[in-house]
Amino acid sequence: MKVLVADDHAVVRAGIKRILEKAHEPVQVGEASTGQEVLQKVRASKWDLLLLDVEFPDCSGFDVLKRLAARTQTGPRVLMLTIHDEQQYAVRALRAGAAGFLSKQCAPEQLVTAVRKVARGGCYLSAALAETLAFERVGGDPEQPLHACLSDREFQVLCSLAAGQSLTEIARTLGISVKTISTHRTRMLAKMRMKSTAELIRYALRHRLAH
Repeated sequence: MKVLVADDHAVVRAGIKRILEKAHEPVQVGEASTGQEVLQKVRASKWDLLLLDVEFPDCSGFDVLKRLAARTQTGPRVLMLTIHDEQQYAVRALRAGAAGFLSKQCAPEQLVTAVRKVARGGCYLSAALAETLAFERVGGDPEQPLHACLSDREFQVLCSLAAGQSLTEIARTLGISVKTISTHRTRMLAKMRMKSTAELIRYALRHRLAH
């Protein structure tokens, strides 16, 4: 099994690699530290599984997912990892094409189980997350959070604002203009019925959306 571990922290990549190599099955592990490097390595070689972080210095994991989905040839199955609240990101990840979603706080055994299941064609969510999503699907939670109405790009901008990034920094990271970022902010304010950037940031911090 060929697994590409994509994370911008070397210590995280090394830890995941060690866990997988100790799982007692033949595995070849590659590494990528940026979104662009992920795309380059996927183009250059065939991988069975991509372990993909939510955020990179040059783009988001959601951008990488969408670019992979746009490719005509079959790409690797994707298991997304995050240090943040699973519930805030999982649905967006699955809609973007991921086959699984897992917190970096999980036990090594859970990571190995998730990798095996996704690599073999299955889907993986933690038991707690699966229960929450199932509950919402049957209408048990009629009060969706305000940020559920945002597009993926608007959601990225909201998370970046909450992390303390300026509009210029966000524009540079996402590769778009400051004017476009301002437009996203204006739309967020309208959709979420808020009056200021400070109000958006307070909301995002309260819901643990900061990167």
